Amino acid sequence: MELDGDAHKNGLALRGIRVLDFTWIHAGPSATRILSDQGAEVIKVESNNALSVIGGPASATARGLGQRHNWNAGKLSISLNMKTAQGIDIAKRLAAVSDVVAENFSGRVMPSWGLDYDSIRAINPSIIMLSMSGFGRTGPWKDRVSYGQTLQAWSGFTQLTGFPDSDPSGPASAYSDAVGGMAGAQAVLLALMHRARTGRGQWLDVSQYESLSSLLETLVLDMSVNGADAVSTRTGNRAPYGGGAPHGAYRCRGEDRWVAITVFTDEEWRALVDAVGNPQWADDPRFATGDGRERNADALDALVESWTVQHTAEEVMGRLQAAGIAAGVVQTGEDLSRDPQLKERGFFRRVPDHQGEERTIESAPYKLSRTPGSVTRGAPAFAADMTYVLRELLGMSDDDVEDCAIAGAFD
Repeated sequence: MELDGDAHKNGLALRGIRVLDFTWIHAGPSATRILSDQGAEVIKVESNNALSVIGGPASATARGLGQRHNWNAGKLSISLNMKTAQGIDIAKRLAAVSDVVAENFSGRVMPSWGLDYDSIRAINPSIIMLSMSGFGRTGPWKDRVSYGQTLQAWSGFTQLTGFPDSDPSGPASAYSDAVGGMAGAQAVLLALMHRARTGRGQWLDVSQYESLSSLLETLVLDMSVNGADAVSTRTGNRAPYGGGAPHGAYRCRGEDRWVAITVFTDEEWRALVDAVGNPQWADDPRFATGDGRERNADALDALVESWTVQHTAEEVMGRLQAAGIAAGVVQTGEDLSRDPQLKERGFFRRVPDHQGEERTIESAPYKLSRTPGSVTRGAPAFAADMTYVLRELLGMSDDDVEDCAIAGAFD
């Protein structure tokens, strides 16, 4: 299909694009959710035989219910038993009328169904196939299965997260899945642009490991210069290569309340001293210069916290920001749910699920003036769109559907 030239008229940049979605867990569904938000018709292939975990496949599980509505909002759902010849045949027929096929299995799964890229391309020469895996489809680890926490450890993120005198902690959530999802959606959009010019599809081999490793910031530059001597130690809340002091998260009044403060220049230091009331400790010669403040950061942190702990995090942030100092509350989930900036921009939205119950989901983290896109409903009920997909889209007769049902194709 061609990209819709009138997309700006209806606010959906991907209107007319169909995605056959085999993805599950987090990374894959979040990638196709981005496409769905922009108007792509995403047909999610689900199965009760597969592991029912966060994001899919099944909808009625305690673990899958909440995030299923977030990562699969706006999609369609069909049930196929890919252990049957009839289920595989229906999947191939859907691939023939789709623009994108997306999957995030290990490298063995799609070929076992005859749905590897070469096989699908024989059915649909212009198809774009997104394959998302932990390590990519080549290399010695191509067949390994991975999850977020292990990928974060392997990429180096876990080693860098924590304090110097503590064990590595790593990000609290499956950060690598979110990063992989964004990389997968970006790859599909680039392939759609290429196909709009050339008419040719392609295979997209996305490695979550590489997606995460690309975010290691200055560590990569350090490695290119210093090789094995590159800094790869935990520095807590401080920048690993210097960058001013005080620089960290400081305890405030209340239970588990914190504020992050960053001071880079002498001018900012003087503004901080004024903001906290010109305490006597600020005249300590150890803190007279930026270098001195960094060398004595531990002592300085304790003194700064002796002031912040007397005030709420919001009070500290407001006073320091008014003085031109970078400061921000370390927000909790409760804070984010009532954050005025996110509320004004409509980042969290309440949409109805298939039973009409309101669910909170995330919106896209960007605003497009011509094609803003939107999501108006939560994830579909399991297999809710069988009639549309089988009868309207594929033109299957009652007898065809009945034969497939008898053969166990609809799980």
